[in-house]
Amino acid sequence: MQELLGKHWHHLSTQEVLEYLETDPARGLDLFAIGHRKEQFGANILTPKPGTSPLVLFLMQLHQPLVYILIAAGVVTALLNEWVDAGVILGVVLVNAVIGFVQESKALRAIESLARGMSSEATVIRAGEVRRLGAAELVPGDLVLLQSGDKVPADLRLTRCRNLQVDESALTGESVPVGKQAESLPKETPLAEHRNMAYSSTLVTFGTATGVVVATGDQTEIGRINELIASTPNLETPLTRDIAAFSRTLLYVILGLAALTFVVGLVRGQSWFAMFMASVALAVGAIPEGLPAAVTITLAVGMKKMARRNAIIRKLPAVETLGSTTMICSDKTGTLTQNQMTVQEVIAGGTVVSLSGTGYDPKGQLFRDGTPIEPSSDAALWETLRAGVLCQDSRLVLRDGQWQVEGDPTEGALITAARKAGIQPEELIRALPRIDTIPFESQHQYMATLHGNGEGGADRVYLKGGIEEVLKRCDTALQADGGVLPLGVEAVHRQVADLARRGLRVLGFARREVPESLRGIDASDVAGGLTFLGLQGMMDPPRPAAVTAIQTCQKAGVRVKMITGDHAWTASAIASQIGLQGAVDGEGRLLALSGQELACLSDRELIEEADRVAVFARVTPEQKLRLVEALQARGHVVAMTGDGVNDAPALRQANLGIAMGITGTEVAKEAADMVLADDNFTSIEAAVEEGRGVYDNLVKFITWTLPTNIGEGLVILVAIFAGVQLPILPVQILWINMTTAVLLGLMLAFEPNEPGIMRRPPRNPNTPVLTRPLVFRIVLVGVLLLAGSFGLFEWQELQGRSLDEARTVAVNVFVVGGIFYLLNCRSLRDSMFGVGLWSNPWIVVGIAIMISLQLAFTYLPVMNTAFSSAPIGLAEWGQITAVGMMIAIIIGVEKWVQRRWWSRGEGRPNR
Repeated sequence: MQELLGKHWHHLSTQEVLEYLETDPARGLDLFAIGHRKEQFGANILTPKPGTSPLVLFLMQLHQPLVYILIAAGVVTALLNEWVDAGVILGVVLVNAVIGFVQESKALRAIESLARGMSSEATVIRAGEVRRLGAAELVPGDLVLLQSGDKVPADLRLTRCRNLQVDESALTGESVPVGKQAESLPKETPLAEHRNMAYSSTLVTFGTATGVVVATGDQTEIGRINELIASTPNLETPLTRDIAAFSRTLLYVILGLAALTFVVGLVRGQSWFAMFMASVALAVGAIPEGLPAAVTITLAVGMKKMARRNAIIRKLPAVETLGSTTMICSDKTGTLTQNQMTVQEVIAGGTVVSLSGTGYDPKGQLFRDGTPIEPSSDAALWETLRAGVLCQDSRLVLRDGQWQVEGDPTEGALITAARKAGIQPEELIRALPRIDTIPFESQHQYMATLHGNGEGGADRVYLKGGIEEVLKRCDTALQADGGVLPLGVEAVHRQVADLARRGLRVLGFARREVPESLRGIDASDVAGGLTFLGLQGMMDPPRPAAVTAIQTCQKAGVRVKMITGDHAWTASAIASQIGLQGAVDGEGRLLALSGQELACLSDRELIEEADRVAVFARVTPEQKLRLVEALQARGHVVAMTGDGVNDAPALRQANLGIAMGITGTEVAKEAADMVLADDNFTSIEAAVEEGRGVYDNLVKFITWTLPTNIGEGLVILVAIFAGVQLPILPVQILWINMTTAVLLGLMLAFEPNEPGIMRRPPRNPNTPVLTRPLVFRIVLVGVLLLAGSFGLFEWQELQGRSLDEARTVAVNVFVVGGIFYLLNCRSLRDSMFGVGLWSNPWIVVGIAIMISLQLAFTYLPVMNTAFSSAPIGLAEWGQITAVGMMIAIIIGVEKWVQRRWWSRGEGRPNR
């Protein structure tokens, strides 16, 4: 069998391929053959290719302008035989590189594991049964069924095609989908022209097909070129780009100030060695060494939080986009509703029949005017229900005591309705076996099936679909007594309107008798001459949690719009039930614009209507794309949900494309930035909340860390310009920055979302990371740290303390002041007492460890030697603590003033 993998499959006939692979064209492989081939060929997965080596990933952590300054300072300091200072400087560089390396490795592994968790599935025929399996389970010889939206799970030799088109851009670079056929081709045919092959990882965009697996895993064409495909995820986000730009600006400022310090010191008669060390102290003090690690860790923590809430981030920029989202365009079925369709009414032969029961459980009865009826005595009703069973590709199964649908929920509802009437789907399908199919496509809006009539008489074509498409193909209507009369189109439209007003989705059914000689059908066979059977109206009730989530989003300034393929009245009724806010019509109902109405609008008119209207029904893929573009033209940051092939263009255009993880097609998932593991709108609301929380925590860390760097730089500058001893040494600055960034600042990454985070407007993406109120606060705290550390340093010298003791006091001012300021940074607006000490236990742990290390810094002899520190007394600790409390009080007052200013409508500070 192994030697068969090298054959020119495109050159062989269908029969030859099946014979070589020992595959039955009707039953597929038997179970024993599957087991043997699994052992021989292994799983249908690509062998993981090495990405960026750990060494390169580690060295990339050093590839930052600010780190270059530290490395240069450390090298020169070592050349001057200042080994302790050089060791600490380079130690800080190493620690930060390790932190960045570890966290980026975790982020990459998380993305890879999520990608593995979203592996594709395949529909196969094994031992005569149609099964849905993970693509990794496939073996050569398996029969695979393909339809629109599928990702091809392995290399297939197509044995049967119907209008199949495949996007092969991942393999050949050809951007236009390729039409396929089953006939053999010349051996020399190039890969891009293999029309009878479907290759792994390509996407089916149209039609259906059957194919036999000829290669799996690394033996596939995509496997052979896998090494050429870039596999390393891009972790750069708009925020990290902003921080990189900030770092470059800071680099120039630091170099300028360091040079100024050096020159001023020399002019004042200081030695060049002392001035060099002072310049080093200034540089290492002003560099926020923990910033890159904090960004990486905060994003990784946020992504993990979102995954726990069923929002799988495929592209990290989505984390930031979520915090700015102003508009969510949501599909209806399954996202806002329960995806448990239930047929509630059937209209056939001019009469209305109601059905009891909910969901897919076939328990229920049929009633006419409140009286139970015998469905088989009504020919039109009976045929309408039978058509719902025959013209579909799904089935109901009983698992763990619950009825579940394998396939489309709408088709599951049709089968359930038929079962309630006493129709056994298995018996009906045996009696009227299917011969051919015209599959449902979005541009058709109908499905048709050809059946042989084992009950006697002519063969039949059954058709189901949107009411407009069905009616224009019908001339007559079936009556309850089995007779046929001319079709009353207006009467049917009135019935449809009545059902739609009550939020029911309506499908029409029709049939046509055809000659037994007809072995296949196409669009011309159902273009006209059909007999209308009846209507089935079904309801997919709203998810209660989705109603709450929509209310939360709307309170947060995030508007929600429904874009659906349902009838406009149906969409409007459901939208009203779930509480969407938008324009209303003359009768007080939510206004719904149909695709036909949208087509008549100019771009300028569409921009106005898209912003005003909340419900859009019967829209085409092109119109979905236009809607997204119109909302973006209005200045909205748009999140778009989708599950079908026709949603992919809009998902790509949206600022945040959201695909359904359960019902979504592979095309939709490939186009999306985020995948919902549970297909639930509540997960979108949760992701928006977490996105805001992630951004908040990043801003909190930046707001917390910069004052320390500013204060340290100011201390050095003031000392040089005043011509006095440096209150803190470079090695001590690095100790402060290294320990506090890890043990204090990074604890903010685990800060829970603040109360009311979903009651404020979305963040404007054009707003700078640091607003003017926050810049004022950062400078204020930096000046307070300067005053406290420099003041206590001078006071200690006046009291006759040694230089090492005075510097130890100054260092502890920065640490203790940082602790008190950290508590204030847990909320950038509210009081530190209103946050709750134990809401983030990591803060308490970090402070406890930081205090322990600072005591060691102060009292352990080995630390005294390494960092030029010295023991200090209780009085000094009291003074240090007083400075920290003073910073807390002043920032608390500043927050109170900001809140008062905001409450009076004079502005709103960044949270």
